Amino acid sequence: MSRTGATRSEIVSTVAVVVLVGLAVWALWPSSPEPPGGAAPPAAARPESDPASADPAALAAARGAAGLQPCPAPSGALPAGPLAGITVPCLGADGTVDVGAALAGRPALVNFWASWCVPCREELPALAEYARRPGSVPVVTVDVQDDPVAALRLAAELGVTLPALADPRGELRGALGTPPVLPYSYVVRADGTPAAVAPPIPFRSADDVAAAVEKLR
Repeated sequence: MSRTGATRSEIVSTVAVVVLVGLAVWALWPSSPEPPGGAAPPAAARPESDPASADPAALAAARGAAGLQPCPAPSGALPAGPLAGITVPCLGADGTVDVGAALAGRPALVNFWASWCVPCREELPALAEYARRPGSVPVVTVDVQDDPVAALRLAAELGVTLPALADPRGELRGALGTPPVLPYSYVVRADGTPAAVAPPIPFRSADDVAAAVEKLR
């Protein structure tokens, strides 16, 4: 065989190897990488959680079974920070909540969740246990991109009665600059400034929640 023929054969072999390696890498490359901390990315196509759009009978039954604590009322302090002036529906009962006014003047933990979010299911009981501790700050949950009835049914299933809001227009998330992952939490300080719990590793215990609050409040 001539030197030219040998060279062409070597080139063809090399190209074939490169193509095979490329295909192998492509096949092993993750198509939907996990976000940091095990948080679940919400699907963009999911509808927003809006109690007003739910079947009234199903919503009433789910609310009765869940028995959520009342949504927070205005504290009497002057609202400040990015949540001032934002009003959203209460999930557990009819009515709306002025979030800035309800949280003003005291630290609080705000947690975003959904019934389809597996890490959220594991985290909600830890939040509820923390909220029962003496000296804990108020815990307010926000159901997003969810079926309100499914959210209430999950709360009933878990025995978690924390106050819950809905964010059907994404106003809360927009004001806080919340990334598209769940669960995600903020400590909202007494002066209205929010501090994100980062990285967004789901809380596994009440001690985890307490440590985050003490660090950021």
